[in-house]
Amino acid sequence: MSMAASLPSVYEPGQVENKWYEYWRENNYFAPRPDLEGEAFSIVMPPPNVTGSLHLGHALDNT
Repeated sequence: MSMAASLPSVYEPGQVENKWYEYWRENNYFAPRPDLEGEAFSIVMPPPNVTGSLHLGHALDNT
């Protein structure tokens, strides 16, 4: 079977995102872990440009 035949033609976020969100919740990915060793880090994502709409460049810059 080809890859194209197995992929849906339309993205249905409810079918994908709910599954992963529940997985993250069940595995405590949102809970802080102060006991872990290692260097702290942060990711800075500026707000979108107020003079225009979001576009593909925002996704490319922040992923």
